[in-house]
Amino acid sequence: MKRSKKNLFAAGIGFLAAFVVWTVLVLCVDVEAIGPQGTNVGFATLNGFVHRLTGANMLLYEITDWLGIVPISVCLGFAVIGAVQWIKRKSLLMVDRSILLLGIFYVAVMAAYILFEFVVINYRPVLIEGRLESSYPSSTTMLVSCIMPTAIMQLEKYIKGKVLKRTVALITVTFVILMIVARLLSGVHWVSDIIGGILISAGLVLIYYAFLIKPN
Repeated sequence: MKRSKKNLFAAGIGFLAAFVVWTVLVLCVDVEAIGPQGTNVGFATLNGFVHRLTGANMLLYEITDWLGIVPISVCLGFAVIGAVQWIKRKSLLMVDRSILLLGIFYVAVMAAYILFEFVVINYRPVLIEGRLESSYPSSTTMLVSCIMPTAIMQLEKYIKGKVLKRTVALITVTFVILMIVARLLSGVHWVSDIIGGILISAGLVLIYYAFLIKPN
């Protein structure tokens, strides 16, 4: 168990390091003014090629935006569970350890989201309502890739029966994959933004999972 915990933590740090390296490469490699209003974009050849293939599908953009309510609802659901436990047990420290860790994890995800709203690496390949918007990493990719996998880990203790657990896990994983693919096909992010979102999410989720495993 100790080795598993250490390996998960190391893997998480590895993914976060890969995200940092990827971000630096996005800023430095093949930078061209291919974005709207002449904005610079790293990996311009790759990003431009994929964007020409997908084009801009604003219907998919709207659908994925609305489906973003799902992970937000999941967050609120676990927040309610934590608040109820806090009130009933009359102490924050008496709230389930896994729920407290999840709260800290949500704060970390939100901090990353806010950070990249101010530190602009890429702007979107299309204008949204006539405005430039930060695009890196893909916030929708990060949101679903962080919230939904950790929800599966939490639900393990509440769901009885292997078949039901596997069904919920399969539906959740399918939802995450479809959201990421749909976001890419919508053309509102460069492919490098999607990759960045996956890398940072994998790092955060693995570190959370490492802390979730109880020490011997």
